[in-house]
Amino acid sequence: MTRTELDAAGITDAALRGSYQACRVLNARHGKTFFLATRLLAPDQRPAVHALYGFARRADDILDEFDETRSTAERADALATLAARFRAGEAEADPVLAAVLHTARAYRIPDQLFDDFLASMRMDLEITDYPDRAALNRYVHGSAEVIGLQVLPVLGTVGDEAEAAPYAAALGTAFQLTNFLRDVNEDLARDRVYLPADELAAHGVDRDLLLWCQARRGTDPRVRRALAEQHAVTRAIYRRAEGGIALLQPRSRACVATALTLYSEILDRIEASDFAVFERRARVGIPRRLAVGGAGLAKAWLARRAPGSGVQRHLA
Repeated sequence: MTRTELDAAGITDAALRGSYQACRVLNARHGKTFFLATRLLAPDQRPAVHALYGFARRADDILDEFDETRSTAERADALATLAARFRAGEAEADPVLAAVLHTARAYRIPDQLFDDFLASMRMDLEITDYPDRAALNRYVHGSAEVIGLQVLPVLGTVGDEAEAAPYAAALGTAFQLTNFLRDVNEDLARDRVYLPADELAAHGVDRDLLLWCQARRGTDPRVRRALAEQHAVTRAIYRRAEGGIALLQPRSRACVATALTLYSEILDRIEASDFAVFERRARVGIPRRLAVGGAGLAKAWLARRAPGSGVQRHLA
């Protein structure tokens, strides 16, 4: 199937095909829900999305090397090197960079979006708490909103791309905030809290109370109320983002709708557990993922065969 996707995208160079294949492997291995959603895209769209995922994963891997042999300074240097090589267009011996640089040129994705992403990744090396929503939003812009904006040209729009951009950014934010809620326990273990401190404090919650919950594998009522408020904020952003699906090319709508459904159902699982985020990690089970994905696949197949469903773009 990879060969079919690369052929559909017009990628014929052997080395470049290998680069895109490497990104696809990363996506399949580490981004299971996201990868499932990409199967609903037209074959010619998938390589570019895999490349964008691969680049984000490369930065995440640098950040998450928390072993004793890799200091914060060394990770900062590695991020700086990645940024410099991207800006210089140097992709030798790095298949991920080769693929993402090719995608960025083909779809005219602004370099600023990649710069903003890397800026937020650098924040992760230094910042462990966010005092308020504005501070967290600055991080989320680079860590999530720009991902939606990078993918938007690949999805295509029925009108002005600028009209769809706020919705794409909102969906990226909704996905990220969902991760923050689901991963409170894991993030604490890495000395990070991705929830606005002032909004937690309004419910009598601080880092010490979160650590107390973690140690006892239970959710204090004050924490539960604070998480419920964050849950409501995130749910509202999903509702806002959903309005942008109709602005996409018809052949891309099923993919985005499926991703939105599956990710928002993680919120359902968190709520259904009564915010037991210190006891278990909320997941959408495989049967449900397959059911939603199967329905989306049928819609995507029909949309790709309808007149005016979208213009195929070759990456070569």
